[in-house]
Amino acid sequence: MNKVFLFIIILSFQSMYSQMYKQSEPFTHTYSIVARDSVTGDIGVAVQSHWFSVGTTVTYGKAGVGVVATQSLVNPSYGPKGLALMEQGLSPQQALDALIANDEGKMYRQVAFLNANGDVATHTGNLCIEAAGHRQGKNFSVQANMMLKNTVWDAMADTFENTQGSLSERIMAAMKAAQSEKGDIRGKQSAAILIVKGEATGNSWEDTIMDLRVEDHENPVAELERLIEMHKAYDFMNKGDLAMEAGDSKLAENMYLNAQQLFPENLEMQYWYAINLLNNRQFEKAFPILKSIFKQDENWRELTARLMKSKLLAISEEELKQILKL
Repeated sequence: MNKVFLFIIILSFQSMYSQMYKQSEPFTHTYSIVARDSVTGDIGVAVQSHWFSVGTTVTYGKAGVGVVATQSLVNPSYGPKGLALMEQGLSPQQALDALIANDEGKMYRQVAFLNANGDVATHTGNLCIEAAGHRQGKNFSVQANMMLKNTVWDAMADTFENTQGSLSERIMAAMKAAQSEKGDIRGKQSAAILIVKGEATGNSWEDTIMDLRVEDHENPVAELERLIEMHKAYDFMNKGDLAMEAGDSKLAENMYLNAQQLFPENLEMQYWYAINLLNNRQFEKAFPILKSIFKQDENWRELTARLMKSKLLAISEEELKQILKL
């Protein structure tokens, strides 16, 4: 980027967004991670804290741009402002430096920026409550403050670097590693994860891969991990719906079955799998599943009759009558 243009951008943001320390700023002391998947290019941020609804304050992200974690005596404006600066072409370090330079409360801030290329910048103010620190690595940064022990960020970094799998799996492994080191000195309350695409599609509704929050729970990291598994299952359900809409009942059946295998006790996942069995003329396999579902909740029987009108169930009226008698 042209140095003169860069200087103008920084000056304009400093004048527009001067930071003032305020005693009312939330005490979101916490541990977090910003990270990039080098294979898919996806970028994500996750956090846990003994604070209600931590995700609404700490985590920010924009597809094709980057992700931000802003915590400690948190200034939430670092999220949207940091993303705006990185979108203008500043590196994470340049963006973070520009904001810190005008922040009278910088000694209380802990902030991490990561862009779509995996470049990172991290700041831990010298008045963050101990134990506080951070560690950067290739495509990630981990940071923590008000921890019981000063081993948290190294445990997170080591685990992220040595874990295989999807970005969400590696992020959650790092989060669990923090908790295994006792995490926040105050305990546990809420957690969040946000993953966006490294390259924007132009359709904002497609660019967010995962956005999950646990607002208040006795074990928020474990609950967040359960929700991620549920998210995977419903992603299969969504793909099944799309296949069903396109008339590809074989593909839809496969997608619904994948979802059902993740959460076999979920009636809806069982139901749509059975509906596609009917559409594929596999009545002997579908009947016992539907019979069990109808026994547990009669509303599914009523829904089955309504599917005919929407053309999501392609069977004869006689066959429908037989099903409704199950």
